[in-house]
Amino acid sequence: MSIRTRITAALLTASVVGAGVAPPPAGAADNVVTSRGIEIPAFYTPPATLPADNGALIRTEPLPLALSLPGINGRLPGNATRIMYKSTDSGGKPVAVTGAYLEPAAPWLGPGPRPLVVFAPGTMGQGDQCSTSLALQRGLVLGIGQEQSTVSIGYEILAIYGLLAKGLAVVETDFPGLGATDRLHTFVNRLDSGHAVLDAARAAKALPDTSVTANSAVGLYGYSQGGGAVASAAELQSSYAPDVRLRATYAGAPPANITDVTAGIDGTELVGTLGWSVNGFVQSEPDLRPLLDRHLNDTGRAVLKDLSTMCAGDALLTYANQRSSTWTANGKSMVDIIRTEPRWQRYIDAQLIGTRKPAGVVRVATGVNDNAVPHAQSRTLAVDWCRLGGDVVYAPIVLPDAGSPVLNHAGAYLADQGPAVDWLTHRLAGLPALSTCTILPLQP
Repeated sequence: MSIRTRITAALLTASVVGAGVAPPPAGAADNVVTSRGIEIPAFYTPPATLPADNGALIRTEPLPLALSLPGINGRLPGNATRIMYKSTDSGGKPVAVTGAYLEPAAPWLGPGPRPLVVFAPGTMGQGDQCSTSLALQRGLVLGIGQEQSTVSIGYEILAIYGLLAKGLAVVETDFPGLGATDRLHTFVNRLDSGHAVLDAARAAKALPDTSVTANSAVGLYGYSQGGGAVASAAELQSSYAPDVRLRATYAGAPPANITDVTAGIDGTELVGTLGWSVNGFVQSEPDLRPLLDRHLNDTGRAVLKDLSTMCAGDALLTYANQRSSTWTANGKSMVDIIRTEPRWQRYIDAQLIGTRKPAGVVRVATGVNDNAVPHAQSRTLAVDWCRLGGDVVYAPIVLPDAGSPVLNHAGAYLADQGPAVDWLTHRLAGLPALSTCTILPLQP
């Protein structure tokens, strides 16, 4: 049985055993406990002083994978290392970011040294227990307390393992404030997420005893929240991290225009993401707190506080289809309030992606019926990048309308996952991609 076949078997095994509750990690006595009763390793508590250089490693430790199989030359799909590294937030301040580096068991069959893929996860939530690096260790996080519960599913494991099966090294970022316990996750902040992606590449190349070299080509992979993060990173590479040898980016369903995205989620299954966005705004710009407090009622304050500790599953089960107008003192929706408050709107406008030429070739994929991260604004990103002279491959994903924002969004991700992994692998192997900028006006 080949390595790639055995990795596929591991994924099938995951679908059977992934619903179990993982035992507490070793050293649980040293763990800190979240408000939802989930143990977070002490590793995730940043030190008081951070290194000066972006991408500098702060600490590392072996990361046991929840889903793996024995192989001839070690575990499949490979070995993992938990990492914490230094980045810079949108305010120019140092921030500790956690994540994981995965060294694949599969060989790299392309030319040159083994490439590195920075993996930016999709929406996991805002509680520290939701981080993808913890999901890699635990598979599924399930906590049930007297008053609160939490459910976090490591759904990104499928894509990560698919990349490893191609012989690509993967470094995953948890993003600022998700995992690391010193601040709240800023969710869709353009600079926070873009910097974290680029600094993850630097951190991975600084790790000892890996097959990645200084000359390894770098690719970026992300869908939804992760798609926005890698899209931002592709724009920021030339100014923030010119040393990162970025060759190709897969940006699936990127939330490039937050105004358009938030307008469509109020009152749907995904209204929790609106709360995470607002929480993140205030984390990034504390001066917005008095403005927010002026508009919230007691219900709104309680909801935003609750959401700040939740994972995606929690928010879906608890707040699906609520309207944010029930959170406000005047009965207006949060979206309407943001539009009428110049300070809020200035912050939102600063998150726009598509105003700078991206580095390398970028594949923008979006479901034509995606109404969670609207198809139109993702397509506009591709158009804007083409006008700036970017090397863009636009890939519309045509699926029937499932009648649900969650299903439309997730369906496009699952349908495109295999093609996306193959496309990125080919680019990192040096094969050219045909830009679609000349025919983009003809595509849906």
